[in-house]
Amino acid sequence: MGTVQRNLLVYIPIIAIIIALGLPARLVPQYLPSWYVTYAGDFLWAMLVFFLYALLFRLPTKFSFCIALITAYLIEISQLFHPAWLDALRSIRLLGFILGFGFLWSDLIAYTLGISLAAGIDRLLLFSKKVQS
Repeated sequence: MGTVQRNLLVYIPIIAIIIALGLPARLVPQYLPSWYVTYAGDFLWAMLVFFLYALLFRLPTKFSFCIALITAYLIEISQLFHPAWLDALRSIRLLGFILGFGFLWSDLIAYTLGISLAAGIDRLLLFSKKVQS
């Protein structure tokens, strides 16, 4: 498994846009459509996880896809468990965004779709980079 060079000037704005689109679903849900609050946050969170793995660890798309999906699924499964120490971590706002609170099957679908879209975007960006070279 080799490393993949990605252009920070392309990926950092993508990550910023994902964060900008996702945070309102958690911070001001009362002003957004219910479908957006229910699904967009998880979809965008999963995209963010993919892009962070791909960018920080320079992993090929397929490995970033697998690791992001495993991460998302494990975090969702962890929401089935509520020991006091884990719920204390979840009560910290940032960790609550990351760890979530309650298991939902629909979240697994949102994660899968979000990571799939992110992987598709990544492949397109890497392909266009090869074509330009």
